[in-house]
Amino acid sequence: MSRTTALSLLSVAMALAMTTWFSASAVLPELRLRWSLSSGESAWLTIAVQLGFVFGALLSAVTNLPDQVSPRLVVFGCAIGAAIVNALVASADGFASALPLRFATGMFAAGIYPPMLKILATHFREGRGLALGILVGALTLGNATPHLVHGIGTLPWQQVVLVSSFLTVIGGAVALLVPNGMYPFARGSFEPRYALRAFRDPAVRLANFGYFGHMWELFAMWTWFAAFFAASLAAAGVADASSLASLGAFAVVGAGAIGCIAGGVLGDAWGRTRTTALAMTVSASCAALIGAAFASPALVFVVGLVWGVAVVADSAQFSTMVTELADQAYVGTALTVQLAAGFALTAATIWLVPLVRDAIGWPLTFLLLVPGPALGVVAMLRLRDRPESQRIAGGRG
Repeated sequence: MSRTTALSLLSVAMALAMTTWFSASAVLPELRLRWSLSSGESAWLTIAVQLGFVFGALLSAVTNLPDQVSPRLVVFGCAIGAAIVNALVASADGFASALPLRFATGMFAAGIYPPMLKILATHFREGRGLALGILVGALTLGNATPHLVHGIGTLPWQQVVLVSSFLTVIGGAVALLVPNGMYPFARGSFEPRYALRAFRDPAVRLANFGYFGHMWELFAMWTWFAAFFAASLAAAGVADASSLASLGAFAVVGAGAIGCIAGGVLGDAWGRTRTTALAMTVSASCAALIGAAFASPALVFVVGLVWGVAVVADSAQFSTMVTELADQAYVGTALTVQLAAGFALTAATIWLVPLVRDAIGWPLTFLLLVPGPALGVVAMLRLRDRPESQRIAGGRG
């Protein structure tokens, strides 16, 4: 199979298979009314997915699952599992019954995202940053899709959830078509200690620290932008704020696909450490400025689009750096460890945003996200100055 075909198929698979992630978040307005959810309970419907992902990723890392079993089989099996537990949310009668199902959705997602990154990396040696950027761009579109389904249609919330499960099954089936490429990684033996060793390597550790700064911001922005935009629209007296906010959130989150591709091009040609530092500088600036635009929904949308592009433009480059810096026999495990720790961090900011909003109001809330990418920039500049950076992006750092 050509690498172009592999990239195309995996991108389709990723976009479809990750739609379950925000399936409940996209219909939160309905769930709040139907289940009488508090702000904290609303946040937990997304936090549960993040923590489920962390649990699944740690289980995968400790068992070295992505380095022991064919990744495409792992992806297919986990896509089926994610589709089933997500579909059961449609029959849930309240927060208590939905929460464990959202946790299970995240757990199965941990067997979809990291193995797909590894499969694609075996097809690319040159241009790996761009290839993984396109794949993460597809993930971004998948995460945004439930907002589109909710915004343009009149489907009941249960059908929005069921559509995402159907798409996930198709995505898993498409992934089955893609074998490993011409540049397979060495097969690792069972070594649970490698999950900790991945943090002892200074270069890998700095790449991870940059990723953690990025993740401090990313999912909180993705989760709460629709609510922020809806509040801005409502304050301006705009009718049908909920549907417009859903469409706006789809555009803003989906715009990240453009950022992922641009980040891949720059990462390969200019260097990954510089590219990630630039993206985090722009995204931190947007987090700092968007509150000042709250009174103008049009300006919120414009700043949101820039933020949506920048906030995820660096994501694939952190994963690519791990494939270049980590022990090649345990790349799948190293990727999974990075993702597990990063997603654990997202639970904190997703939970904190509504608490800060209730305390000080929407205009100042997103200032909470600025320190993450700011510290990530520092980590990337330090990594650029290390000798190991010569192994990144063909010596470009």
